[in-house]
Amino acid sequence: MSDKGAAVGLEGVSKRFDTRKDGGLLALDKVEFALRPGEFVSIVGPSGCGKSTLLRIMAGLVAPSTGRCTRPDGIETAFVFQEAALLPWRNVERNAQLLMELEGHSPDSYRPRAAEALKLVGLAGFEKSYPHQLSGGMRMRLSLARALALRPGLLLLDEPLAAVDELTRDVLQEELSSLWRQAGFTGVLVTHNVHEAVYLSNRVVVMSPRPGRILDVIDVPFAFPRAPELRASADFAALTGQVTSVLRAQHHAQAVA
Repeated sequence: MSDKGAAVGLEGVSKRFDTRKDGGLLALDKVEFALRPGEFVSIVGPSGCGKSTLLRIMAGLVAPSTGRCTRPDGIETAFVFQEAALLPWRNVERNAQLLMELEGHSPDSYRPRAAEALKLVGLAGFEKSYPHQLSGGMRMRLSLARALALRPGLLLLDEPLAAVDELTRDVLQEELSSLWRQAGFTGVLVTHNVHEAVYLSNRVVVMSPRPGRILDVIDVPFAFPRAPELRASADFAALTGQVTSVLRAQHHAQAVA
């Protein structure tokens, strides 16, 4: 793990949304977790358990109702969503520069940083192309480049690979892992894909159905870099089975309650 990434702490974090009904909707309940600098963590759990809400609290986009989220002052945070959310009238180069422009960076700063990020994600040579000319995988690479150009200490990813085909998804997982090792950010990924979570992560956080609580935190012992063949190994199958069994046990307990 790199020591360049941000350490983030979640201390008794709960989130209740006002739904105009008695008590509102409790999305998260007393979440306690500490992200180590430079590690990559995935969060898995059933739909509606508050995974994305937790990401937004880490990003500072949503305030917890109780508890707190701590992180170093001045740390740059970038967010990658499930949809690439590219501006169709801007070419690849200009899309990669967008977040830095919005933050007020000068062209002398954001142009070389965007070019570096595009090279990192394999889009050098496509600078003058437009989003409609790119494949789904290339659009997601561009979304990642736009975030990486900020040189974040904390990168938050909300199911960014959900919309691509399985083969492209495997390739993008390998590329994302390589980018994480090169850039040294702390990474947090929300995903429904247990295999993806295990392949990419140092640890996997398993959450309960709503209100979201942490059921288990499972260490992933495989060394980096991880070869694609790891996915076919017995050890990988055993670990994905362990994560899945925690999810299934909670689902069964809720079904019979």
